[in-house]
Order: sequence, then structure tokens, then C-alpha cells
Amino acid sequence: MSGPTVYVVDDDDAVRDSIALLLETAGLRVECFADAETFRSAWRGDMVGCLLLDLRMPGISGIDLQRFLVDQQSRLPIIFLSAHGDIPTTVRAVKAGALDFLTKPVDGAQLIEQVRAALASSPEAIEQRDEMFKESTRLEHLTEREREVMKLALSGMSNKEIARCLAISYRTVEFHRSRILSKTGASSLLQLASWSSG
Repeated sequence: MSGPTVYVVDDDDAVRDSIALLLETAGLRVECFADAETFRSAWRGDMVGCLLLDLRMPGISGIDLQRFLVDQQSRLPIIFLSAHGDIPTTVRAVKAGALDFLTKPVDGAQLIEQVRAALASSPEAIEQRDEMFKESTRLEHLTEREREVMKLALSGMSNKEIARCLAISYRTVEFHRSRILSKTGASSLLQLASWSSG
């Protein structure tokens, strides 16, 4: 998988093309589908991103596709797009888990804002944020001396140089380095560097 994708399902070619162009210009990955049936056939449980879904289409409607995805325990956030938004349908869609219901013609800036919010609300994005938070809190468990050793090691100093700089033995530096990796759960100083700079 190469990053989150915005899946656009709309039977109107012009609408589909203009939305795709708008989102791609905003730097987002887009995949388009001309109807719900095609998307349903292409759907996989590991899809990451969000779904922009037209309400009324020939064959399977947007609401029917939403029901299918709910049954499949899909993790894709859904934003409905419709020229025919009526209150009962909107309520039904949102109750079933849709994030929003935008009416056509949709304002470009509003659409991009909603899509970014949907991508940020996806379970994968939340898991990623949680993981980053865990990584930053791991560093809080280090003692002051361990932080000093880590800082010098990340600056490129060898164990001998660190020992000389801190006036401690080479073995003590080795001990601190192994404690740092053990406490943080990092597999290497390289991984630690990415956490401490994040």
C-alpha cells in the first residue's frame, strides 16, 4: 500500500473528473469509480483513505454501498455527495457512520477540508498518531545521564569519545547505551534519532 487514497464513486463523468482534478491539485491520491458496483468489486479490507460517495446512481445506490461496507466492517470513512440530499436520507447515512453529507455543486475548499478531516479520522491515522505519542513518551523514562549519552551518541560520537567527554568508563557508556535501547524499545540508535527528532 502506498499511502491513503481518496476513492471517488460517482456516475457523472464531469463531476468525477472535476473532483479528481481538485483533489490531485491539493496533493491527494485519487482513484475514481463510475458506479458503486465497480467499487464494490474492487473493495479490499486493507484499503486506507476515505470514500467520496454519490448518493443516487444506477444499480446500487450510495446508501446500499454504505450498508455493504458496514457489513464488511470497512474502516473507510465515508463522505456523501449528492444533488438530491434530503433530510431523512442524510440522517440515515450519518447514523450508519457517514462523516458528512455535502450537496452538489460542492465548494472546492470545503470538500478538501472535509476530505483531510476524513483522512485524519481514519483508524490508520489515529493508530499512527498513537504510535508517535508512545514513541515520544518512551524517551521520558530516560535518566539525565542516559539522555546525555543518547545525545552524544546521536551526534556521531563513538563510545570512547563519549566516555572521555563525560569522564566515565567505556563500559559505563556501553551499559547506558543498552539501557537506552531497552527502556525505549528502539532497535537501534537510528530509530531513536527519528523519534527524538519527530
